[in-house]
Amino acid sequence: MDWVWGFVGGLMIGGAAAVYLLYNGRVMGASGIIGELVDRSDWSNWAERLVFLAALIGVPYLLSLLIGGETHLTQNWLVIVLAGLLVGVGTRLANGCTSGHGVCGISRLSLRGIVATLIYVLAGGLTMALLRHLIGVI
Repeated sequence: MDWVWGFVGGLMIGGAAAVYLLYNGRVMGASGIIGELVDRSDWSNWAERLVFLAALIGVPYLLSLLIGGETHLTQNWLVIVLAGLLVGVGTRLANGCTSGHGVCGISRLSLRGIVATLIYVLAGGLTMALLRHLIGVI
């Protein structure tokens, strides 16, 4: 039954991307939205960015409370912090993240989005295999 939650989550992300594009005329890339909030490069939309960030964190949390879902997140805080930092660096290097390249880029048949998605999915799979099965930290 886990596939249902993946399907529902995909519909929610795709729907959010469509609404964001229709409302703003821009692609919804979480790393860009958060990055510009942090470095204040487009401060005119700060309230919108804060609402996006609050929803990005709050909606999954609220759903887990309502549904009583179990997470598969490791309890190793060092791994969580390092993973977050590496994801942040990777999204800056790739000029985008999974929502920008994967959801919005592939749906627009962007070659750059397709290539970026293939690379980060491969890198994520290799990292997970290495850390879980060879090193055993996850």
